[in-house]
Amino acid sequence: MDTAPNAPGKIGTPVDVQAAMTYLGLLGGWITGRRAELDALDATILDSPDRAQLTNDMMLSLSVWQAIKNRYDLLLATWDSGRVGPTEQLRLSALIWGHLDDTLPDSGSPTPSSAAISGLSVSLPEACRLSDAMAGQLRSRLNRNPQSDQLAGRLRDLRAQVERLRDQAKLEPPATQPAALAQVEDISARTEDLGQKADRGGDIGGLLGPLEIRAATMERDLIVGNTKRRQAQDKLARARELREALELREKALSDLVAQAVASVTPAPKYAVPNVDALGPVPSSASLLDGYLGKLGAVSRAMQVVQDAYSTALDERTALANRLTQEVSTAQRAGVASDADVAALGTVIESFLARRPAPTQVVASLIDAYAGAVRMLTASEQGGQS
Repeated sequence: MDTAPNAPGKIGTPVDVQAAMTYLGLLGGWITGRRAELDALDATILDSPDRAQLTNDMMLSLSVWQAIKNRYDLLLATWDSGRVGPTEQLRLSALIWGHLDDTLPDSGSPTPSSAAISGLSVSLPEACRLSDAMAGQLRSRLNRNPQSDQLAGRLRDLRAQVERLRDQAKLEPPATQPAALAQVEDISARTEDLGQKADRGGDIGGLLGPLEIRAATMERDLIVGNTKRRQAQDKLARARELREALELREKALSDLVAQAVASVTPAPKYAVPNVDALGPVPSSASLLDGYLGKLGAVSRAMQVVQDAYSTALDERTALANRLTQEVSTAQRAGVASDADVAALGTVIESFLARRPAPTQVVASLIDAYAGAVRMLTASEQGGQS
């Protein structure tokens, strides 16, 4: 699909399970399609005379896509193949309508678009619309002379974008709303003029591109403006939201650590960051930026802990799979029934069954098992010759 799917529910309200399943399916397809589109646009940019300027815009679009993909991965983990209850439904709502992490770039050589967007914290639906707008802008700048069979689709997309612009303009403050709506109506009128000209057989290729750029730029600016106004009001709410998410993550990580320590030895020796150590969320606006930075540092530290202990658990599973493969090799070679090989296999299985299982010992024993199989196999083949 060319544009992102509509997100279900609203912040603070549990997401309907069926609506969540439908949305995640559509969003996954959109994410895959958008990445393929950006890769194709990136390849086209390499041959464009405006390569330098377009590269900055492409990097920005890829960064927005990555932020969306990261949040989608968290949604899938929370969805857990549909095993959701009231708590998970609320968490899905918070992940959809809450703010994304500060993953949008702060370019050292900002372009007008990157300067306007860098440092923003937007919700997932806003980030998706932002990606649609920026991708549309790139498409228009790279497609000055489209084939006639593309014009109808581009006009259809432009009309849909006008409707989005109209909705966004209605969110503007009273002081700026009339001017924004007037711009939307002007874009709408020009779009209809182009449609009528195309119906009469006229060439609109050179006129459609600039209008698409204008619409995409306005949509981006409206989203950015709305987000910036809201940021001035909800930084405190965001800090509380992030802290609550980290507290939930802390509990989950503690369970993961306990599971890993009980399952394997040696286990990693990382402490789960204590969110309470940060103290309460400050009410002073001057302290909130620093507090948000600390929350981000805690989030990164938690990721280190998660990666370490997940890897430790995965190592035990990998050893069990490797033993199965080595036993299959011995059976095919006809040496699995050898007394020493069988005894060694039993010892390995015994060590694997321990809690915690000594993974380094098991790895060495599997190496010995594989070596014994090779030795016996070579001896039998030598005897036969």
